Amino acid sequence: MKRRVLTAALVFGWMAGPVFAADPVPALKETPMFADQVKSGALPPVDKRVPEQPWVVNYFAGGDGPGQQGGQLNMLVASSRDTRLMTIFSYTRLIVYDDKFKLKPDILESYEEKDGREFTFKLRAGHKWSDGHPFTTEDFRFFWEDVANNKDLTAGGPNVELLVDGQPPKVEIIDPLTIKYTWDKPNPYFIESQARAAPLFLYRPAHYLKKFHAKYTPEAEILKSARGGQQSWVSIYRRLDVMYANDNVDLPTLNPWVGTTASPAQRFVYLRNPYYHRIDEKGQQLPYVDQVIFTVAAANLVPAKAGLGEANLQPRYLNMRDYTFLQKSAQTSGVNVRLWEAGSGSQLALYPNLTTNDAEWRKLMRDVRFRRALSLAIDREELNQVVYIGLARPSNNTIMPRSELFKPEYATKWAEYDPKLANKLLDEIGLTKKDSQGIRLLPDGRPATIVVEHASEETEDSDALTLIADNWKKIGIKMLTKPQTRDNFRLRTSSGEAIMTAFAGAVTAVPTPNTSPKEFAPTMLGGLQWSRWGMFVESKGRQGEKCDLESACKLLDYVKEWETGATEEDRRKAWDKILATNADEVFSIGTVNGVRQPVVVGPNVRNVPKEGYYAWDPGGYIGLYQPDTFWIAQ
Repeated sequence: MKRRVLTAALVFGWMAGPVFAADPVPALKETPMFADQVKSGALPPVDKRVPEQPWVVNYFAGGDGPGQQGGQLNMLVASSRDTRLMTIFSYTRLIVYDDKFKLKPDILESYEEKDGREFTFKLRAGHKWSDGHPFTTEDFRFFWEDVANNKDLTAGGPNVELLVDGQPPKVEIIDPLTIKYTWDKPNPYFIESQARAAPLFLYRPAHYLKKFHAKYTPEAEILKSARGGQQSWVSIYRRLDVMYANDNVDLPTLNPWVGTTASPAQRFVYLRNPYYHRIDEKGQQLPYVDQVIFTVAAANLVPAKAGLGEANLQPRYLNMRDYTFLQKSAQTSGVNVRLWEAGSGSQLALYPNLTTNDAEWRKLMRDVRFRRALSLAIDREELNQVVYIGLARPSNNTIMPRSELFKPEYATKWAEYDPKLANKLLDEIGLTKKDSQGIRLLPDGRPATIVVEHASEETEDSDALTLIADNWKKIGIKMLTKPQTRDNFRLRTSSGEAIMTAFAGAVTAVPTPNTSPKEFAPTMLGGLQWSRWGMFVESKGRQGEKCDLESACKLLDYVKEWETGATEEDRRKAWDKILATNADEVFSIGTVNGVRQPVVVGPNVRNVPKEGYYAWDPGGYIGLYQPDTFWIAQ
């Protein structure tokens, strides 16, 4: 039995990781919940359920150490679609971030990387799906050959993270536990794609899904066995292969808890996975908690219900405006209200649309003096005190101090409140004429009225925009806000109809040198300040507009430098160029970051960190802290 594991360092150009002895496997203890099933023969004993080399957990982010098995976690969700939260929260991946934002194997026993283009994955011997079937490289082969490269199921072919210069990898099944992916050139996106909140799943439970795949089962038989009246095996397969959505209770999983409630429902029950691959240092199989309950409630009622103790772990659908109420409720319900740092480059950011259709506004938005003036005119300290009760941090829309790439100037450049300099810059541009209300006039005679379009329903965002409007009025710029649906918001931006939008800031808020910097360059349609340039890149020139602003186009060159960097230092230098350019050019206008996220924790729940980082990526909200290690004090 193999007892050695590689620590995987994602450093291109050399073999990843020194070899060190794995933690010894302690004597295993049977899980009380399964004792009767083991006794009756319905389940094998624990030493036959966990891998030969399980992940021995000996670090507990909450500081309460090894716990006791049993009990129940209760959470509130807003809809049946929130079954995906179990995938996100569980944060069981081939490779994961730890709470220090370092990558390490999880489902994998080990991985090796060579020259940034060759990746060898080693699975844990004896690892099983939640139904007891072996988890092997056949599950990877099935995904690659029969899903990713099946034109009926995946018309566009493999995901972009699996392509380098449009070419897929060579995939080699070495043995039942070893698989290798090789590209001709480095693929810096591959490992990161495995550790995301919504990962690129490279595997499927082949033994289950083959029953619904025409290569392995006659279509007539598939149609006969399926529910829902689908007319083809493809539609049936797609309905059942929902690794991320997690709403097919028959789909085997590797997550710590297994769904038992079919959607739609008002109450979703998840029971512990008897074949889960992690144990603690005392030999207890994780997760500690026997079951997790998701109860559907209206999103606006979640704070009240959580404050009253109807949830003993509630990270979602809460924000700072709920904090005072939650604190008061805690005095009677006994819950604890913890404040974690929200992971966003800016709690609210403004995005000048550099590709807007309005020629006059396009010219202004592309003038760096105009963007700098708008940023300088925002009193971020006032915004922090009035809207965020002083618990946030004034900042550009950039990365956060937690990141090893952070430099103070990224947060402060052109972000200090200086209305005098802002006015000077606007005068330099030629916006010297004003109407009777003191609003500057555009060269075509129109008042300088910026309509800021947004799709937020958050009171905090509306309050923040109101304060910013007051700030801008002082420099002769009028702001009007236009709330709308998320779909219309995106459509108007990508079509060029919007001249400025307001939305959450950068998602990539705590990057490492090996994190993709694409969000900070015009590489994707979702970039609100340059949507049509991003569309051009994403569509390979078929749609949108080619970048034609030199300062922004340089960012595309820097992304290429990152992609082709031979060393971590090369990629660090590319990141610095990207962040420095964004700060100096003010392609987006940040407000504050480091806003606190309330997390409600029941009085008997242990190992939930008192202070934490709450973000989509990295870490899947609470996933970064391994909820399988949370336990209930009996």
